Amino acid sequence: MIFTPKVQFIILILLLFLGIGFSFYSPLQPSVLAQQPTGSVPTVTGTPSGASVALYLDENRSQESVYSGPSSYLYPAIGILLAGQEVPAYGYSEDKNWIKIYYPGVPGSVAWVYAPFVKVVKSGALPILPAPSTPTPGSTPTIDPTLEAAFIDPVTPTRLPTFTAPAPLDAVIFVDDVSVVNRIPMGLLIFGLGFIGGFGALISFLRGR
Repeated sequence: MIFTPKVQFIILILLLFLGIGFSFYSPLQPSVLAQQPTGSVPTVTGTPSGASVALYLDENRSQESVYSGPSSYLYPAIGILLAGQEVPAYGYSEDKNWIKIYYPGVPGSVAWVYAPFVKVVKSGALPILPAPSTPTPGSTPTIDPTLEAAFIDPVTPTRLPTFTAPAPLDAVIFVDDVSVVNRIPMGLLIFGLGFIGGFGALISFLRGR
């Protein structure tokens, strides 16, 4: 059978499309669904309702240290809070001078901040919480008694000097001079001599005239 050129061109085009179709064909295989691993989804828990508040430092303070317990002497400092930073709070210490707050990055993610340095910006009922145990020092420093004695000079007790009472002082007694009573007063004598001299000068002046 002889086909016309037009029919041959159409058959060629059909064969070309069939070849392209078979090149992408693959036998169907049953799909296998992978088994999903079973497990429990962790539940994120927060503080009890009504016991979580946000705190921020007073604007007059740039930062404040937080401690591992409600004391700056018994517990070490473990971080700082910046002015304006808000963190959740869990409760007060027994004396209500410290507040336990959420502080990530430290053991237990909790810290204690001095209550007068912060303000409660979200109302909530804060319970009274017990203080954690104080940290145990790694070693107790001791001083060698022999080494200590080498730097301490012994003090030999000496007897205090005895007190000797001074000799009694002679009291000065002033007595009135009786002889002065019978004498002429010196002022009166000077006045009399001056009067006589002036009187003599007056007579000399009058005789000179």
